[in-house]
Order: sequence, then C-alpha cells, then structure tokens
Amino acid sequence: MAGVHASDVFSGHCVDPAVGAPPARGASNAAGIPGDSAALTPAGTRAYLEVSASAQGGPAEILYSNGRYREDGSPRTGSGCRDRSAERSQGAGNPPCGIMKDGSKQRQVRKKTVSFSSMPSDRKINSTAACMAFMMEGCEMKKVRSNSRMYNRYFLLDPDMHWLRWEPSKKDSEKAKLEIKGIKEVRLGKKTPVLRSNGLSDQFPDECAFSIIYGDNYESLDLVASTADVVSTWVMGLRYLVSYGRHTVNMVEPSQPSLRTSWIGSVFDLADMEKEGHIDLFRATQIIKGLNPGMKESRIELKFKELQKAKDQYGEAINMDTFVEAYCELCTRPEIFFLMVQFSSNKEFLDSKDLMLFVDVEQGVESVTEDMCRDIVQKFEPSAEGRERAYLSIDGFTHYLLSSKCHIFDPQHKRVCQDMTQPLSHYYINSSHNASLLEDHFWGSSDISSYIRAIRMGCRSIEVIVWDGPDNEPVVYVGSSVASHLAFSKVLDVINQYAFESSEYPLILCLVNHCCIPQQKVMAQHMKKILGDKLFVEPSNKEENYLPSPEKLKSKILIKGKRLPHNFTDAEGDVTDEEEGLEMTRRVGADEKDQLNGIGFRRFRLCRELSDLVSLCRSVQFRDFETSRRDQKYWEICSFNEVDANRFANEFPEEFVCYNKRFLSRVYPTPMRIDASNMNPQDFWKCGCQIVAMNYQTPGLMMDLNLGWFRQNGNCGYVLRPAIMREEVSYFSANARDSLPGVSAQLLHIKIISGQNLPKPRGSAAKGDVVEPYIYVEIHGIPADCAEQRTKTVSQNGDNPIFDESFEFQINLPELAVLRFVVLDDDYIGDEFIGQYTIPFECLQPGYRHVPLQSLTGEFLPNTTLFVHVAITNRRGGGKAHKRGLSVRKGRKTREYATTKTTGIKVVDELFRASTQPLREATDLRENVQNAVVSFKELCGLTPAANMKQCILTVSTWLMNSERSLRVTVDLSETYPTMEAQGPMPELLRKVFNAYDTMIQTSRTLIESADVVYYKLTQAQRAEKHGMKRDTFIRGDDASSCPAYSASATFKPFLCLVLPRDEMSIERPPAAASPPTWTAVAAVDGTGHPH
Repeated sequence: MAGVHASDVFSGHCVDPAVGAPPARGASNAAGIPGDSAALTPAGTRAYLEVSASAQGGPAEILYSNGRYREDGSPRTGSGCRDRSAERSQGAGNPPCGIMKDGSKQRQVRKKTVSFSSMPSDRKINSTAACMAFMMEGCEMKKVRSNSRMYNRYFLLDPDMHWLRWEPSKKDSEKAKLEIKGIKEVRLGKKTPVLRSNGLSDQFPDECAFSIIYGDNYESLDLVASTADVVSTWVMGLRYLVSYGRHTVNMVEPSQPSLRTSWIGSVFDLADMEKEGHIDLFRATQIIKGLNPGMKESRIELKFKELQKAKDQYGEAINMDTFVEAYCELCTRPEIFFLMVQFSSNKEFLDSKDLMLFVDVEQGVESVTEDMCRDIVQKFEPSAEGRERAYLSIDGFTHYLLSSKCHIFDPQHKRVCQDMTQPLSHYYINSSHNASLLEDHFWGSSDISSYIRAIRMGCRSIEVIVWDGPDNEPVVYVGSSVASHLAFSKVLDVINQYAFESSEYPLILCLVNHCCIPQQKVMAQHMKKILGDKLFVEPSNKEENYLPSPEKLKSKILIKGKRLPHNFTDAEGDVTDEEEGLEMTRRVGADEKDQLNGIGFRRFRLCRELSDLVSLCRSVQFRDFETSRRDQKYWEICSFNEVDANRFANEFPEEFVCYNKRFLSRVYPTPMRIDASNMNPQDFWKCGCQIVAMNYQTPGLMMDLNLGWFRQNGNCGYVLRPAIMREEVSYFSANARDSLPGVSAQLLHIKIISGQNLPKPRGSAAKGDVVEPYIYVEIHGIPADCAEQRTKTVSQNGDNPIFDESFEFQINLPELAVLRFVVLDDDYIGDEFIGQYTIPFECLQPGYRHVPLQSLTGEFLPNTTLFVHVAITNRRGGGKAHKRGLSVRKGRKTREYATTKTTGIKVVDELFRASTQPLREATDLRENVQNAVVSFKELCGLTPAANMKQCILTVSTWLMNSERSLRVTVDLSETYPTMEAQGPMPELLRKVFNAYDTMIQTSRTLIESADVVYYKLTQAQRAEKHGMKRDTFIRGDDASSCPAYSASATFKPFLCLVLPRDEMSIERPPAAASPPTWTAVAAVDGTGHPH
C-alpha cells in the first residue's frame, strides 16, 4: 500500500501514481504479481477512504503473554496433503496426498489436528513504549549456562531502564543484574557457542533463543523464552536501549506527539469537517479500513467499542484520542516495527541513511544512493512532515515493504532475461493438452475461450484434435461425444489472433489428424489462408545438427504432425499414428489392427498438401535410444505417453537426458486420466523433456508448478534448461539423489514471519470466519531436492498470524528447483486450502519480502500475503542478477574428493588417475576457504547465510560501542586487505580478527595456487589426448570472459570442473574507488558466460 498523504485523504488524489486501476479477475503480470501493492481510489465528497480491491497490506495485531510456552499447535512434517487441491476441482473432497522425497505422489490419510491453546493476554506491542512496559513487568525465561543446563528465572527491566535484573538466584540481588550500558550486542537465535552446543540445539526452536553480549570481554547471557513473540519484544527493547541509552527515559510518557500520531491526527482533523472534536463511528471505521485494505470492518468497530468502554465512553462519537489509539493498535505490525527499530538511528522512524543501510545490507540492492532512498520516502511516507524531512515512519516502512519493490519475485524475470539464441531443443516449452476442453475428457465440453486462455497464460504448444465434420468442414473436439464441437477454421482464427499477444516466440501447433483426404485438403487450405506468412514451412537444413533458436523463429507457427517421406512423389500416401491419434481412436471405439515392436499403431492416408506444412516438427515413432542416436534427424520429434516416459526416466535416466539434448520430445497424459488430472511436470523436466502437455482446465498442485515455472523468463513460454542438461560433455542422471558433479549446491534459508488477511477456505463448511492457519514450504525439483517443512498452527488468527519459524533446504540443482508456499486451515470442515504461491528458485529475491497468495484457480487473493525472510548462500541479494559465489557450508569431518571410476582398461584408468591428485588439491583449497568463511561469520554472531557487509558492519559496531580505546588498522593498499588490532584487545575481537586473517590467507592461497593446479590438470588432459585422441576431459567454455579473478589471477577453466562452478575472490576496485568489497562470485554455464 502506498503512503497516504493527509492532504490527499479527502481530495481524491491517488497516493501512488505508478499504480493504475485494479487488474481484472485473475489478471497478473509476468511475475504473477497483480500490480503494485496498493492504490487508494478517489474518495470524492465522502468523508472516508475507499480502497481498491487490488490493494495489499493489512492489519497487524499481535498478542503477547508472559510465562510459559503457549500450546498453539505443534509443528508436523509430512502429515498429509498441503492443499488438498491436487487434481481436483474447487471444493472437491478427494483424498489427501503427500509429496515423497523423490517428488512422486503417495496416498495418505491425514488426521485432523486441533489446537487447544489458551487465549493470550491482550497486550499489544505497537510502539517502543509498549515494549518497555512489557519488559518492566517482566516475564519468565530460561537462563542457559555453559554446562548446557537451563534454569528458570524471572527477568525484568528496572523502572529507570538502566539495569536488567533476574530472580530468583543464588547470587546476591545486586549481582543478579546487568547494566544496560554494558551491553555490546543482542543476538537473535542460536548464535553463541553455548546455544549452538550439541546438548541444546534440539531442545528449543531457534526463534525462541537470544543472547546478550556484554562486558569488556564480550561474555554472553544466553536466554530461551516461551515464544518467539516474547523474544522479539525483548530483543527489540534491548537493542533500542543499547542504541539510545538515557535518551529513552522520557519515552514511555512522550512529551510531544510523534511523527505518526501527528499525521493520523491530521487525518482525523480533515475527517472532522464540522470541527466538533469527534466523528461518527461509521466514518472512523471507513477511514481506517481505507488506510489498511483487507482489514475487516467488524474488527475495527470492535476495537473502537473496546477503547470507549475502557474510558467509560459510549455512543457513536469517536474523539481524536480514541481514533489515534485505535489506529496505532490495529495498524501496527509488530514484526515490521521490530525490523524498523533494528535499523533506525532516529528512534521510531528511518532517515535516508538508515534506509540505505537496510536496502543495501538486508535487501541486497546494488548501487543504493541516498537519492534513491529519498525517492522511496517521497513515494511511501504518508505524513507531509516525514516527506519534507526525509523520514520514513512505521506506516511508510510498512507501505514500502508491501510494495512491488519488496515482492519476493525478482523483477528482472518479469521480462525475457535468458539467452534465446540456443537451439529450440535447449528450452522447456509451455504446453497444453486438449486445450479446447473446459472439464474432463468424457463430460467436458469444448469451448473456443479455452484456447484464448491457454495462449494468454503463456502456452507455446497447443494441441488441436481434428475430425471429419459436416458439409466437408473439419471440426475440433475431444472425447466420445460430438455434442460440443468447434469449427476448425474458427479455432485457427482464434490462434491467428492471439498467437503472439503474450509472447513473440514460436507457437507449436500439434495436429492430431482423424480426417479423410478431402477434409485434410480443406484443413491445409484453411491453415494457409488464415495463418498465412506466420506458418513456418521452410525445408529443414540437412547440414545443420540442431533446431533453429526461438529468436530465429519469432512470430512463426510450427506445425507438428506426420509428413510423407521426402522422396515420395504421389499426392497421398500411408502413414502410421502411434501417438495421441491412436489413443483417441480407442476412445471412440475403433479397432486397433496393427502392432510394431509391441506398440500399437493405426494407418491412415495423408495428403501431400497437409504433409508439406510440416517442417521442423515431424512426428516419428520412438523405437529406442540407440536407434534415435544413430538415425533420428534433428527436425523429427517423438511423443511419449506418460507411462512410457516414466519407464524411460526410471530405467534409462542418463540416456533420456542425452536424447533430449538434441531432439524435441513431447510427453502427454495417459488416457487413464479420464478426469483430466495432471501429471507432475517435474518428473519429465528432470529428464530434459521439453514439451510436457498439461490439462490447463484442471487446477491444483501440478498446474501451480507449471505456471510458476514458466514465469521466470517473462512468461514468454520458453525457459532455458540447466547447463548440465545442454552441454555435450556432461553427466547428469534424472534420478540423482545427491549433489551433482560440476554443480554447486546452494542453501536456501526461509523464515516464515507472518501472514496477512488470510481468508476462510472457499469450500469450507465450518461456521464463522475464524481460521487457524499453518504453512507448508515445499521444494520441487530433482529427487535430491524434493523436501517440505511445516510451521506450527496459529490459533484463531487469520488477520496477522505470527509464525516466526525458520527452515533450511539444500538445493543441489538450483536451475530446476521450484519453491511453493501453501497456506492451510487447521480448523477446516470440507476444505482446508487457503492459498498458495509457486516461484522458481532462480527468481527469489533475498531479504525481507512479501509473498502474494493465489486461490486454487489461480486468482490473486486481494491483500493476502505472507511476510518472509529469504537468504541464499552464494547470492548477495536481490535486484539485478548476481554472480554465484562460494558454497558456504559447515566443514565435514571427512572431505569428499572427486574420484575416477575404474573401467578395467589399464591405459584409460592410468590416464585418468593422473588427474586425481590435482583434483584433491583443488578440493582442499575450496574447503579451506569455505570453512574459514563460516568460522568468521559465526564469530561475528551471524549465520553462514550472512553476507560480508553484515559481518564488517557487526565488527564496526562492536568497536564503536566499546568503552575501551580500541585501535584497528585496515590496509587497503595491498592486493589482499588486512585488518590488524593494535594494543590490548578483548579475546572475542582477537578471535574475530584472527578468523578474518585466516579467511584472507586461504582465499589468497586458492587464487595463487590456481595456475599450478591448472597446469597439472592440463598435463593430464594432454596425456589423455595423446593416449586416446579425445578431447572430452576438460572444457574451457570460454572461461576467460568470467571475472572471477581480478587483479592477481586469471580464472582457469578447470575450476568449472573441480570447484563445482563457483569460487570466491576478492575484487579490488579502481584506485579512486571506495574500500574493497568481498564478492561471492562466478559461475560459468554451458555457454561459457558467467551468470
């Protein structure tokens, strides 16, 4: 939601000029985001605000309780169906199913869970003052000792806010306390050696732990609270006290209005047109609803009545104090307020420099300037004073985080961003099966709008099943009934009109021909007349080895179908149909008469006119992989029944992948899917199958995966396959269940923070509007990557449920991984599905992001989002695509070295054995750097997912907050920057500087040893060439274009092989530039270009 300027509340001005009218139902951009986060529509002469249906953002109210853990639902993993929507229509009640580790489906029985949670107190943390009041009241927490024992203690803040005390304790009361000014840092999570110890790591969740670093020796007070809410309150309050010290004494009772209260007061003054000092309840409710789209009117009215009752005020008149108090309690999202306080140097707002720090360090946006941050303030800050002084209040900060600038989908993927000049066989192609159907195969009717819908959704392969029709006019229909059919010419008209509306790249028309010769000629005439120059009919070039690229085939329609042999001269001839055409014939009762290699087929006559329209996609029968490798031409395409394709994927996974490097393959659903359910496209994408035909009329998990996947390249219908599946010399198995050779695994860290405005499931039969949401986070990809995690259930809160749970996933093939969020209701009857969002891994923006949720049928739910934090090891942050860097992970007890497989041929084995030692050396170099980086980050109190800027920022904060006079010298004049402490130094800082030095030295060793290791590998390569006359061991891939090593070393192609496509370097900037930055960089894909 964009900022609301007080002067615009009643003038009818739209706050965010970049946001237009709300999109039509189901409309979305390439990223699947339905416009900017919010827009306010004109209010006209009405004295309250109205909000567009497409606005996002919502209420934020969190309830806190002192004491022990609340029983609000225990986390479960793999407990059954996450969306109950897989292959069913809306509201249907099919049995639940779960995703196995390999991505296959398995029927499971899911037991309903009920959360018996006691209602928390009505304490609202909507300001720093409320936070301090909570801390002064105190609560029970567990104090963790170095021996891993935990003791219950009652912690509270002194009224003068100078001391933190705890009781009971064996210590004297004067010793059981900690002075606030002695606190150096407050760490959230298990980020000290005590909390990371093996004896405690599994006893409590990461979100319930925090540590206070204090004293000159940087000792730690490690605490575990009952809930993440309590932790957030203590961490926020203590960080605030550490930052502002004595200046906070007057904060609980502020002497003057804050930026926020002044603004909301001015909104009230504008609403009070009669200047009576009060407005009616209806007007007050509508104003708050207008400022917070998605908030329920009943909730606002109830809050007003509660506040009035507490003040012994009754009636419909709302005064300013009550209005301001209600707004602050209803519209403050504590998780965002907590985040703002972390970065604020100006108490309860962010100035432009604070915002720069947040956007740069947390959101990972490059080249952030103060002017950019001022523009953000001007766009999202609601108060005139804030805009004038370049201050972003909590409301402006919330509006910014809800805007499209902070959506989880990387905006660069909203447009075509991949190389479109590779052969057509190197791309996944968005494909539709039985596009004319509205429902299932037997009862569904055909409708022309189904073609329009599929094409507009990015489909680039459309199936058209043609039969003989009356009056010598071919017709299109599917199924055993001809009651609903479409004229073939009308279908072509629609395709001609909409073919390139959503994408300019080629459209493949898959013809399933059941027509007699006369009507085939009519088909050919219609296609030539209606499609005209769009038809690609140029003969294939026999000197080429690969299909043309999508770029060369722009605005062309390719016909996939049968073709007469090139040396056949008659006007018509016999061809076989062993694909969909045969199965369609079976459905309508025709007899199967012939068999070829155990595969049934039918013969039919094909006319020359229709045959000549088939050029690059000539349908042929698949026999076996060896025959295809030897005889198949690049312009020939094979279609596979889902069952056969699954068999090949399981029995011949490597061969299937190699086959798809050169040839197009199409996979279509088995005819047993009479309900038009969908297969899992990931089962065939992992084999490299380019065209996986989906039943677009059937919503559910499988269509979510398909639609989410094809968003990543501007929704143009084409997605470049992973490099390991395109390179001629590479090994990849579709059933890989471990890390892949030559591909760097990445760690995905997801924190589910909160949800906003979660609605009741549409098909729910439960009474009332109460929901008890929980979330599944799913990874879909190769078998090694398939995983899922579940949050706890939040009891009776769909407005702003707080989850605060973190998950970690290892992604072995990032280019093929898809992340899916599924929100379900634990208090359901009939239907539990609330919403979902599916996004390719490559499109994730790290940082604090909002996730828009979609309904079962794909429409975006208005104002319904999840608030998450994303961190990806190997990636610096959001904005532009960044180079891949070091694969940071904990060091193993034993290292995994690359080995050569014995062939039994002595000459071959000896040649390849020569490369074993340099491979081991390269592995040691890489592992040493990885371990050094992890150690440095952990000593800084950060996770392995943190970036180097966060580490340096943490160290500089320690130095600035130290009461000692500490002197640290950073030497940037050398190739490798040094950091040296001079004079006495606390032990922790000494360890940090030593870890920094180790990290720099191991990086230096790696860079300076590159030439030696490279030389050894090239020697092995030359020996191989000499002995076997082959050049398949090492591929340079034009790696000289990759800037992984600057100033001191040149990137060597062997690193693509032995250092899983990534490396770490220290890049020195030009002499006049700012100090060096640490960049996790450099992956080289199959084309030799860094990405």
